[in-house]
Parts: sequence; structure tokens; C-alpha cells
Amino acid sequence: MSLNRSLRPSRRSFLAGTGAVAAGLTVSPKWGWGAEAKALNFYNWDTYIGETTLDDFKGATGIEVTMDLFADNAELFAKLRGGNPGYDVIVPSNDYVERMVAAKLLTKLDHAKIPNLKNVAPVHMNPAFDPGRVHSVPYMWGTIGIGYRKSRVDGVPDSWKWLYDSNKYAGKVALLAEPTTVIQIAAKYLGNSMNVTDPAKLEAAANLIIKQKPNIRVFAEDNGQDLLLSGEVDLTQEWNGDILQVMAEDPDISYVVPKEGGLLWEDTLAIPVGAPHPNNAHAFINYILDAKVGADIANFIQYATPNAAARALMGKDYSENPAIFPPTSVVESSEVAIYQGPEYSQLIDRLWTRINAA
Repeated sequence: MSLNRSLRPSRRSFLAGTGAVAAGLTVSPKWGWGAEAKALNFYNWDTYIGETTLDDFKGATGIEVTMDLFADNAELFAKLRGGNPGYDVIVPSNDYVERMVAAKLLTKLDHAKIPNLKNVAPVHMNPAFDPGRVHSVPYMWGTIGIGYRKSRVDGVPDSWKWLYDSNKYAGKVALLAEPTTVIQIAAKYLGNSMNVTDPAKLEAAANLIIKQKPNIRVFAEDNGQDLLLSGEVDLTQEWNGDILQVMAEDPDISYVVPKEGGLLWEDTLAIPVGAPHPNNAHAFINYILDAKVGADIANFIQYATPNAAARALMGKDYSENPAIFPPTSVVESSEVAIYQGPEYSQLIDRLWTRINAA
């Protein structure tokens, strides 16, 4: 499938032009608490759905989707921990699925209502964070690495040192604003497992970030790719798909997973406890897992689909792109984040407070 962005807007400009919700959707949430109306309330990452997916779903089912946006998993968790304000489908990452299950925030899925689960590649059907896919279905997966402007940096930034332990690009570096990820990757750069729980080693990771703060322009709220595209930064820690989008718009931008390894992640679709439209939620999840629908979404947002039937419809520029589907060496050097329990989360929160205050 073509990646020619001149023929259609980028997913960022698409959403920006529609008030941060999909075209044709209502902006103000109107939750339906009685019998299921033709409505669905979707809580999603920014710029993380196909260009016409929500309108197409309405055309197919008559169900109108309202989409709100969150910046990171911490915001998603905080929103639901106080009680579901009316969302039907959410998009938590793998470790937050574990955390939300432990907090009793997710509903068990009825697989009989999701027949398109058959399209998911078997390797994604029994993850350690949700055995048997009881509470989630896979949406997209990928890596976190470094996006960079080739003409402004000296070679390929193949180490996390470029972001965490160098003043060479002072003021032109962005890190993610996601506390756990930023601290875990700092720990990995220091030679530990990303999932290290030793407080002393996590403290050392936090201290590294504090030392580096004068060189960091911003902890980016899911917009590091835009800062890179605009020239505000030359190096950014980002999700691979976000960088791939701006690579399609600017050939001077590239992406690398550092030699120390990156973070392997999977985003999922899940139904929170208290969802007002659970049947519509199952119908929406099943629709997303349709082969053609899944291929259209993946082609637009440029993340790796776990949907084998969708991938089979894609061209080689997608299905064989190493920045989308990383080579074995990258996978082997990278790690999947594991939910370590409430004490670990509290420690990360305390360290992040220190980092922000420094």
C-alpha cells in the first residue's frame, strides 16, 4: 500500500482539523446510561485510529463514536481509577492491562462476540500480561527508540547515551513524558534490566535523568515526532510508528533502536468496568479486528499490526519495513515492561516527582 502522504492528510493534521475527534463526531460526550443506544465512547491515544475508521463503523452499524484523547497510560489509569466516567473501549498498554486487572478496572471479554479474533496471529494470543486474552485484544505493537534528524546529528544515534548522558545536543533533545518508560530506559542504559526493581538502581536512573535535565528541551506529551518535524528538537525518544509518520513527510528524519535495546510494547483494546454500552464495545472491537479495517488503520498510523489477516493485505513497504517489524536482533536486545505492583509504581511516582522538581 502506498505511503504517499501528499495524497491524504497525516493523522496529526486530520485530527487537528476535526477538533481532536474523528470527522463527523460529536465533541461533547453524551453518555447513554440506560438501554444501549447507538453510541460508543472511545478513550484513545492521540492520532491512533484510521482516517475514516469511526465514520465507517457508524456507516456499518449505525453506532456513533465519540472519541476522547489521553496522553499516556498514567492519565488513562488515573481517569478510570476514580470510577469510569462513561467510556466503553480504552487502549491500555501491556503492563497497564496487568495493573488495571489488579485494580479490577477491566471487564472480561466475551470472545463469542469477537469472532474476528481468528485474524490475530497466534503469537499474540496468549501474552504473559493477559493469558488467554481474558481482558484485552491486541491492537498494535512496536518499539520505543530514537527519532532523529540526519542532517543535524553526527552519525546514527545508536546508544541511549545521546539522550541520557551527553551535552552534545543540549536543548535539542526530547524525552517522553511517561515516567515509567523514561526511568526504565535510563536503568537499561546503566546496564540493568528495564524491569529492575532494586530501589538503589532506580534511584541511580533518576539521578542520571536529573543530571541530564539541563540538556533536555522537553519531556514531550506524545508529540516528540512533531517537535522533530518542526525542527524544535533534533533527537527524540519516541514510539516507532510516530516517527515513521514524519519520516514519510520528511526524508531527513530517521529512526533507530539503540544498541542497549529498547522497549517492546503492545497496545490493546479493552472494555472498562462500568461501560454503558458493552455490546457496542464488543461490536467495535470485532470491527477493528476485521482484516480490511485493520489493514487500513495500520497503513494510516504506521504501527505493526498483530492482525495476521490484515498484514497479509499490506504491501512490502509496510510488511517488510524493519522500522515497523523490527529484526530479530532488535527484539532480542529489547524488553517488555512488566507490571511490578503498587509499591514499584509508588517508587516511580516519587522518583518522577524528584525529576520534575530538580
